[in-house]
Amino acid sequence: MVQSPDMADLTLDELRLAMAGEVASAAIFDGWSDTALDHAAQMADVDPDVARLAYPGGAMDMISAWIASIDLAMVEALPPEKLAEMKIRERIRALVAFRLEDVEGLEEALRRAMAIMAMPHNAPKSLRMGWKSADVMWRLAGDTATDYNHYTKRTILAGIYTATLAVFIDDESESKASTYAFLDRRIDGVMKFEKTKAKWLGRERDSFSVSRFLGRLRYPAR
Repeated sequence: MVQSPDMADLTLDELRLAMAGEVASAAIFDGWSDTALDHAAQMADVDPDVARLAYPGGAMDMISAWIASIDLAMVEALPPEKLAEMKIRERIRALVAFRLEDVEGLEEALRRAMAIMAMPHNAPKSLRMGWKSADVMWRLAGDTATDYNHYTKRTILAGIYTATLAVFIDDESESKASTYAFLDRRIDGVMKFEKTKAKWLGRERDSFSVSRFLGRLRYPAR
């Protein structure tokens, strides 16, 4: 098969991202399999043998590429300057909503992907992928935290996003209304928690600093 000039000139890393959408579409019917990959290669006018080289890890590589392509699309569609005028809650909602809109119509591919990611031997990589997507979202939202908040924010957002996807794949309500209502409730819950935490830290800041305490553990006074 003769590849189109644009695909033929791509590196394998570039190709795996360029084909990610086609692979996801094929996964609706064939799962995240070599059959789906071959079909996607045919649709993209790419040599199937070359396509397989782009995904040496099989299904998890295909899924990882799909998630990475969504990350990139989100960065392009919602850069920090576009989000700057929104409140932090609105920024997070807009970022998660973009991801949901991007996979609408691909619910079966998403369902199959989540089942594969939940397998015990795939759990470590799945957690890393979820963390990375949450990190991209928080950075776009303007988060600059470097203390323990950096980790808690990403862990919480990854959990919210995963839970929302679980609702999304079975949501048959008009315009996915049930999914967005679920997302809003989860975000509201986190915002209330953050306000409570801020008040608590505000009262305790003068008497105790977590970052100062950790710093002293690492660099004790002499």
